[in-house]
Amino acid sequence: MEATPTQTPRKPRGRVEIDIQKCKGCELCTEACKKQTLVLSDALNIKGYHYIIVNNEACNACLDCALVCPDAVITVYKLQRSKRVNITPPDIKEQLRAAATPKPEPV
Repeated sequence: MEATPTQTPRKPRGRVEIDIQKCKGCELCTEACKKQTLVLSDALNIKGYHYIIVNNEACNACLDCALVCPDAVITVYKLQRSKRVNITPPDIKEQLRAAATPKPEPV
């Protein structure tokens, strides 16, 4: 048997919200989505249109879907990365003071 590498699930970078009551199901957004996170629903909205539903787990917040939507019913939110690394040295103030103080000139 060959061992297959296990892939860790990718964290979503974006979240899409669709106003399903205003969506006309034109599917322009599904064509624009490179990650194929948008699909046409089987259900109907209040106007009688099949609306678009989204799988936010694969969204990368590229905005393509919102840009092509003729009715502007799509809102894309970019998610913040939860892990932040502090790269500032703890003695930064001392380093700045040392760099700013004039050095005595040799006599």
